[in-house]
Amino acid sequence: MPRFRVVLIEPLHDGNVGAIARAMKNFGLDELVLVRPCAIGEEATKRSMHAIDVLKNAERVFTDDEALKGVDFVVATSGVSTSNEKRFSRIAMSPKEFAEKVKDVEGTIAILFGREDFGLDKELLRRCDFLVTVPANPEYTIMNISHAAAVVFYELFASNVIKWETRKATELETEKLHEYFAMLLDQIDYPKHKKTKTKVMFRRLVARSAPSTWEFHTLMGVLNDTIRELSQGKLPKRRKKNGGRPPKLR
Repeated sequence: MPRFRVVLIEPLHDGNVGAIARAMKNFGLDELVLVRPCAIGEEATKRSMHAIDVLKNAERVFTDDEALKGVDFVVATSGVSTSNEKRFSRIAMSPKEFAEKVKDVEGTIAILFGREDFGLDKELLRRCDFLVTVPANPEYTIMNISHAAAVVFYELFASNVIKWETRKATELETEKLHEYFAMLLDQIDYPKHKKTKTKVMFRRLVARSAPSTWEFHTLMGVLNDTIRELSQGKLPKRRKKNGGRPPKLR
């Protein structure tokens, strides 16, 4: 996976710098570069919380070229984007799309965040290989810089997390479930004219739910025990009076 360098261009508020350092620590990033920053004081320290090491180790430089030295790709972030092909420099991708696109890249990727008041200038935007924007309410698309940074960092982190998934029941297992359900209908003397539709309904319910192996074995245990108890006469079978309807609950 690539190495990421977070670059803040002329940040105006040290509290935002501290909050960004904290978000970096949350999502496994540690390389922070500050270009012509404001004074970094107590507010930054407070808001960085347990990411004080990221803040203290931040490199301070005066030029954009120094901040981008040694990087392989440059990424701009902006709250302003368009789908107009004529304004291709402003066509952006979402943080999730960006994360998926670069997760197997080797090298260093610099992620640029501009000033809180007007963002990145056109010259920097032209130097960038990617433009990323966080989708937001069209009536108010501009996010606080630290909030936007946290969204971008999260997607980069999540794209490389090994996702745990439950093992789904196999086709053979689900068919066995349908078989036992049909046996249960027979055991309770379920009305013959309703059996086919009820079996179809149960099949589609199971298909929609896509039960895990653990859920399959639990259901099978309930059905198996119920059928065994009915066959041994320990549970009353469904009575056919009242048209086969179950008794009313009180």
